[in-house]
Amino acid sequence: MPKVTSEDLLRLGFKPGKAFGVALKIANAAAADLPAEQVESDLRELLTSPQTYAADARYSELAAALQADVQAAPLPLKSPPAPYRVWGEGIEPQAVDQMKAAATLPVAVIGALMPDAHVGYGLPIGGVLATENAVIPYAVGVDIACRMKLSVFDLPPQKLQSESDRLAKVLERETMFGAGAVLQKRADHAVLSEDWTVTPITRHVFEKARGQLGTSGSGNHFVEFGILKLDRPELGLEAGEYLALLSHSGSRGAGAQIANHYSRLAMDLHPDLPAELRRLAWLDLETEAGQEYWAAMNLMGEYAAANHAVIHDKIRRALGAELLAGVENHHNFAWKERHGGKELIVHRKGATPAGAGVLGVIPGSMAAPGFVVRGRGNADSLNSASHGAGRAMSRTAARQKYRWNQVRPQLEAAGVRLLSAGIDEAPVAYKDIHKVMAAQDDLVQVIARFDPKIVKMADAGEPPED
Repeated sequence: MPKVTSEDLLRLGFKPGKAFGVALKIANAAAADLPAEQVESDLRELLTSPQTYAADARYSELAAALQADVQAAPLPLKSPPAPYRVWGEGIEPQAVDQMKAAATLPVAVIGALMPDAHVGYGLPIGGVLATENAVIPYAVGVDIACRMKLSVFDLPPQKLQSESDRLAKVLERETMFGAGAVLQKRADHAVLSEDWTVTPITRHVFEKARGQLGTSGSGNHFVEFGILKLDRPELGLEAGEYLALLSHSGSRGAGAQIANHYSRLAMDLHPDLPAELRRLAWLDLETEAGQEYWAAMNLMGEYAAANHAVIHDKIRRALGAELLAGVENHHNFAWKERHGGKELIVHRKGATPAGAGVLGVIPGSMAAPGFVVRGRGNADSLNSASHGAGRAMSRTAARQKYRWNQVRPQLEAAGVRLLSAGIDEAPVAYKDIHKVMAAQDDLVQVIARFDPKIVKMADAGEPPED
């Protein structure tokens, strides 16, 4: 091909700097052996992902020079920061600081902080951030597509007392919890027939996903029976009380591996981000990496929904019950939505979609009610609401401060039978759900109340009865 010139490099997007001369030398050496189209394609990819060429015999020197140039030039942050609103009072300052920092990202457009907010990795839990043509893996979260699912059965709620032992045995037998939980008898679902080769990493995690289909995670994930109360006809049901099943879990180990893989890749692509923003590194959706993550994230959304579907169906069949109604929603995900007249990528990390008329579930704690809600479509919150009560203290602080004998009276007062859980999930570790709901009355309308009665969570090694 003809000699590569400085003008050619500028046209491709190279910037003046130490790497520019190296690029000119390497590009012309490559042009002696390769077609022009191949050289141009390689140079474009080098600009986007220099780290992928770190060991390449032909381009490693240029890759190192490009990365050195990026590291030497600090990334210009958004000033003033993107606008955001905060709902609720008394949110820990560190969470607010995280939201402030996220608003300075060059790709940030608008944000919101929900009343259940607390510190997370990168974006706070309860943080909502809209970006333009960019997706941030850590703003989605490690547990991609963590979600809620409520099923209402045709069984009288009195069975929660009269057949408490039977219902408890069904929960024990038909659920499995924990980071490494794998079913001996594998579940089946149409999600396993989806295209898991859509990215290299989804192909890699398929066997893990297949083994964990129908299981729940650790920490705050749960499956519980309770009473759903409707004060007026809703959800296709008459007013009254119903026996219902509520679950909280996500995409398990497969989702975590995908999240970690693309988070590391995003951080490698943005070494110029300051330390406090490093976990908010993004992937441009026009790049191969961005498209891969988007495809993998959406597949994990289908997989997480399938996890819940399998659990609920197994329990329904074990009870010999019929399904009367159901509500479900993600709260760790990113969506393409239109706001302010343009398409944006809306990240909801621990936040529930609350568009006008959209149904969702916002849980409390094991001894506090949750609520089925209908979104009001508040544009200032980017059509979002809290995903729960939110933690009032860290897991470490809860483990150090409380023992089950201190918590048991609260469970007894709420009529809750706890099968297993970690003390860091004790109700006292959470904010007051009633105050959280009051703080977001302009975001959602409550249409039903769910009171937990038989609760199963991951066994953390200390029996709740001790």
